[in-house]
Amino acid sequence: MPTYVAVDLGAESGRVLAGEFDGERLVVREAHRFPNVPVRVLGGLHWDVLRLLAEARAGIGRVVSERRVVSVGVDAWGNDFGLLDRDQRLVANPRHHRDPYAVGLTALVSSQEHYEVTGVQPLPINTSCQLLAHAGSPLLDAADRLVMLPDLFTLWLSGEMLTERTIASTSQLLDARTGRWAGDLIARLGLPSRLFGGEIVEPGTVAGPLRDESGRPGEAVVVAVAGHDTASAVAALPVVSGPSGSSGAVAYISCGTWSLVGVETAGPITTPESRLAGFTNEGGVLGTVRFLRNLNGLWLLQECRRAWGTGASYADLVAEAEAAPAFGPLIDPTHLGFLKPEDMPARVAAFCRATGQPVPEGRAAMVRCILESLACSYRLVLEQAEELTGRPVEAVHLVGGGAASDTLCRLTADIGGRPVLAGPVEATGIGNLLVQVMAHGGIGSLGELREVVRRSYPPRTFLPDSEREPYDATYVRFRELTAVDNFWSKVASQRCPTIDE
Repeated sequence: MPTYVAVDLGAESGRVLAGEFDGERLVVREAHRFPNVPVRVLGGLHWDVLRLLAEARAGIGRVVSERRVVSVGVDAWGNDFGLLDRDQRLVANPRHHRDPYAVGLTALVSSQEHYEVTGVQPLPINTSCQLLAHAGSPLLDAADRLVMLPDLFTLWLSGEMLTERTIASTSQLLDARTGRWAGDLIARLGLPSRLFGGEIVEPGTVAGPLRDESGRPGEAVVVAVAGHDTASAVAALPVVSGPSGSSGAVAYISCGTWSLVGVETAGPITTPESRLAGFTNEGGVLGTVRFLRNLNGLWLLQECRRAWGTGASYADLVAEAEAAPAFGPLIDPTHLGFLKPEDMPARVAAFCRATGQPVPEGRAAMVRCILESLACSYRLVLEQAEELTGRPVEAVHLVGGGAASDTLCRLTADIGGRPVLAGPVEATGIGNLLVQVMAHGGIGSLGELREVVRRSYPPRTFLPDSEREPYDATYVRFRELTAVDNFWSKVASQRCPTIDE
């Protein structure tokens, strides 16, 4: 059978996956996994993209040596970008979105006007904020083109420059309705129009032949898949119908370093109410829109593990947390103080003290606090999505790394009061691979793609506990906590809030 290769670049690690599709089911195996370690230079935090390219090529080469590869696709996280000169050479290593270099900027366009055009919530990690931080710098003067990270790797692997719509939609510079760069808005922000050239393409577009390090083309091609990793993950939800197929919403939690929580819609929702609630509109496969909130996710746990400096795996930490007392102190995962790569256990403790709660005692209690807080934040966002869309959320699909944790899935069901359908864990890679299959004519629709996922990777079901009182009481405490620390009401009038606000 022909083999498809997915390069899935995450904020903590990358992986190269090989997939084979027999017309009914997809079989995926991991060919290569590698760490993604940012580099700090002269006080700035950067992505080591050339190292990532070398690792991606190593993984692709491994598969090519064993199988008949027909195509390769790359997905990655949103917001971050490269700047290229006229010869398509990288001007400098891309900055890391958690580097606070883009904070404290003055709004040049009103929040609601900006939101009505792009549908994207205001955050300092946005491409727009990062570009404004470059204003007046030699880097921006030398740049001829902006390229989002998945498109940068597509360029390096195929030699072809393009902009894929789902990844461009994370920038806060794309018109949410036309799917084209928002030229008037870009001009009003004072950004060079030359950076935003070229055609914007849909997921499934063939970029060009896969080239080796010397530039020689091979038989395989590079496909511009849904470049935003969450767009690939949502494409791979194992559901039967799309957003117009029933009265209920297709709801999802894509839980990795970030938690992307929302519903699938047929078009953007850019009302003042959705902006004030912190929702964003990002592109999906085949014209769909992902109406969601971007929350901290397993980053909180990752940073705790790093601070503790132990050899304990994530599975070990979650197992300890499962045995810890339930319904303890809670945090607000959206608080900007949790964005920084610093001492996370100390920040959690400080938040609890500042909100009059006991500090979690010990590692297990700290992890339990984080997991229960994440589950509470998921329920809050899903309730807001129901109100803003007017469509009920009867069940929620939890995909990504968080789907591997029975504890998190069970807490999400119990606190949320909705069934949770967990998996696939590798939803991003699976969506990447199946969009490649679609590009080659093996799948004809989003519904058919999702049916393949459902046959290949049936989800695990977690039903909510029938004893609602302790879970609802925990959620009430969380709502009271977030009412005091209402992040979104603080930044609603700002385009680029400061991290320490």
